[in-house]
Amino acid sequence: MALDELKSAIPDFAKDLKLNLGSVIGNSELPQQQLWGTVLACAIASRSPKVLRELEPEAKANLSAEAYAAAKSAAAIMAMNNVFYRTRHLLSDPEYGTLRAGLRMNVIGNPGVEKVDFELWSLAVSAINGCGQCLDSHEQVLRKAGVDRETIQEAVKVASVIQAVGVTLDAEAVLAEQ
Repeated sequence: MALDELKSAIPDFAKDLKLNLGSVIGNSELPQQQLWGTVLACAIASRSPKVLRELEPEAKANLSAEAYAAAKSAAAIMAMNNVFYRTRHLLSDPEYGTLRAGLRMNVIGNPGVEKVDFELWSLAVSAINGCGQCLDSHEQVLRKAGVDRETIQEAVKVASVIQAVGVTLDAEAVLAEQ
């Protein structure tokens, strides 16, 4: 199982990450599609080759072809949106917020899976990418759709652990090259 291989690669100083990785994936209360879509989208967003290589096969095995493509779409569209909307929010000139975005985002309206799942994956990627405006937007859509805070927090926990594992393993790989 790739998850076990990934956990075994985590160094002893990051034992909490190893335990948390097993917990947020192995003991998640999220339905399988929501969980593995979150895992895949976050593995992509983490930008860690090792994390993506280890988690993608299991995600693919646990997702339909449509959900697999939609999770990848969530990571892709949020890579763009998180930069764009975070920048507009951070600029001190409020006029940028009134300008038309002019960017294609059709996948958000028709992701190929349940809208709630896509929104959850988008929120998790936004957590990794640090876009407060996107986090608020996706959280509001999820809450209006009846998704509880615990479910949203589960996705954020997955995102935070996958990101931390990626950072740790990538840093260790660089240090091993010295």
